[in-house]
Amino acid sequence: MTAAECRLSDPADLAAVEAELAAASTAAPYGSALAQLALAVGGFAIGTGEFAAMGILPSVATAVDVSIPEAGHMISAYALGVVVGAPAITVALARAPRRGLLIGLMMVFGIGNLLSALASSYAGVVAARFIAGLPHGAYFGVAMLAAAALVPPRKRAQAVANVLLGLSVANVVGVPLATWLGQVFGWRTTFLVVAALAALTAVLVRVFTPEIPAPEGASARRELGALRRPQVWLTLGVAAIGFGGMFAVYSYVTPTLTEVSGLSLSMVPPMLALLGLGMIAGNIAGGWLSDRALKATLVGALVWNGVVLAAFVFTSAASWSAAINLFLIGGCIAMGPALQTRLMDVAGDAQTLAAALNHSAFNLANALGAWLGGAAIALGLGWTSPGAVGAMLAAAGGVVLFASFRLEAADRLRTQSEAIGRTAR
Repeated sequence: MTAAECRLSDPADLAAVEAELAAASTAAPYGSALAQLALAVGGFAIGTGEFAAMGILPSVATAVDVSIPEAGHMISAYALGVVVGAPAITVALARAPRRGLLIGLMMVFGIGNLLSALASSYAGVVAARFIAGLPHGAYFGVAMLAAAALVPPRKRAQAVANVLLGLSVANVVGVPLATWLGQVFGWRTTFLVVAALAALTAVLVRVFTPEIPAPEGASARRELGALRRPQVWLTLGVAAIGFGGMFAVYSYVTPTLTEVSGLSLSMVPPMLALLGLGMIAGNIAGGWLSDRALKATLVGALVWNGVVLAAFVFTSAASWSAAINLFLIGGCIAMGPALQTRLMDVAGDAQTLAAALNHSAFNLANALGAWLGGAAIALGLGWTSPGAVGAMLAAAGGVVLFASFRLEAADRLRTQSEAIGRTAR
């Protein structure tokens, strides 16, 4: 029996061994760095499309003749598309070669954004955003596992963070630029730019990413096995609840900055860029810290979320303090690579579905945050009320994380007791 086979007898080592075997057998034609860059461009396209939609929310509301909170439903529709699409696509295409799957997902994403640009009614915009959201989670899930397969196991969180870095950079470059183009040339231009980025990603993935076959023995049944693991559900619960606060604030950041902070509409893109810079910093820090102290990173990220989101209730009164706070709120993204890495640890041999479901959970957080933030505003609690909503969601996510840790400790104690019992016999 080889060393790898011995380690496979321990389920806790399964994910690491699979990553090692994949890294040994998969060679990117131009190096793993360019392969990760190609995958990150897809994250850049998705991030630009998802978050720029929030920046042009008032323009879309005016065009389709609805209120801003009602227009926020297009954000929730996109998020629900992710929630539905991630598990459905991952299970249905469990045996598909990874590079072809990534290219196909980007093509669907591009079509969804093209339809968003062509929509002429509120219902049309909402339906198009739902379609655009369908490939989101599956793309990130497959892309991050592909990136992790190209590096040694000890660097997997950083590889995951590199793919997510595209999402963060989008908030510095893509979102402000797409928002500005939408303000100058009309909101439809924003979605056309995103469709073009999706086409570019498809080309880059084809050129720079190696052909990675589906894992041996991959099947819909095996992927669905992830749903039988309580730790998978608890980890997804942390993402779905604890991360909702960032979206509660982000969904209504434009009217908050113009109505409360006193900024002109032209100053919104630079403010969004500051939030994006915070996301880059948080993403890099989250990947680096997760490779060293995963549980501490998860706890710290939730505490950070609660503090900086609660602070936005007060800091948004002045433009300079709002700017600082938005940068700090961007750091909330550190939770992303940490949660993805934990899912790799607890998902066993159902890695792809678990990775995709992570983005379903994040976009459920998007839908939940946007809905609760809009509800607070509609109740007359003011434009800053989503900050308080976000802090409460972070606290609730902490409760779920605590339950996950307690269950893990109980399982470990039971395993140790059983081992001692077998030794005694």
